[in-house]
Amino acid sequence: MKPLSGEKLEKELARLEAMREYEDTYDACAYICGIDEAGRGPLAGPVVAAAAVLPKDCQIFYLNDSKKLSEKKRDLLFDEIKEKAVAYGIGIVSPQVIDEINILQATYEAMRQAISQLNVIPEILLNDAVTIPGVDIMQVPIVKGDAKSVSIAAASILAKVTRDRMMMEYDQIYPEYGFAKHKGYGTAAHIAALKEYGHVRSTEEHL
Repeated sequence: MKPLSGEKLEKELARLEAMREYEDTYDACAYICGIDEAGRGPLAGPVVAAAAVLPKDCQIFYLNDSKKLSEKKRDLLFDEIKEKAVAYGIGIVSPQVIDEINILQATYEAMRQAISQLNVIPEILLNDAVTIPGVDIMQVPIVKGDAKSVSIAAASILAKVTRDRMMMEYDQIYPEYGFAKHKGYGTAAHIAALKEYGHVRSTEEHL
């Protein structure tokens, strides 16, 4: 990504500073963890959650809600976040389990998986809009948190890129559904493919 300078640099630094409001509020905590997911809305594919613990002095330009970023920027930020994070974890719950326990419970399970993978124990979780059952860590649910917290934004990118790459792999197996383009979301093209080909059924995945 292009290096920033002058007015653009000042604007980006001010934007990132505003996104540190919650991290600054809980600055006394040694480890603050952002939590977010990707895949609650699609008609196909897994739900993926990520947990991200960033260093307190961490500066990652362009860090934002994953939905506000281009695919190219997300991919670059994905690598930078993994490189700079104190710890991160990614949880994945399959479509088959989603069908069994429902999407909300599957989302909670993916989030618990992501937290369990951290190699540090956070003192607080900043979550994108939810409170996760069965987690004995203080939680702060933040509506639209992926645009308000650098930690949640980092988690949103980790989750989104991981899931998108899985859908690209599905596209190699089931090219007729167009997963590479719509990533399982209910676009007109996806709905047309479902009408023509029906739902995918295999021994391992229910898309």
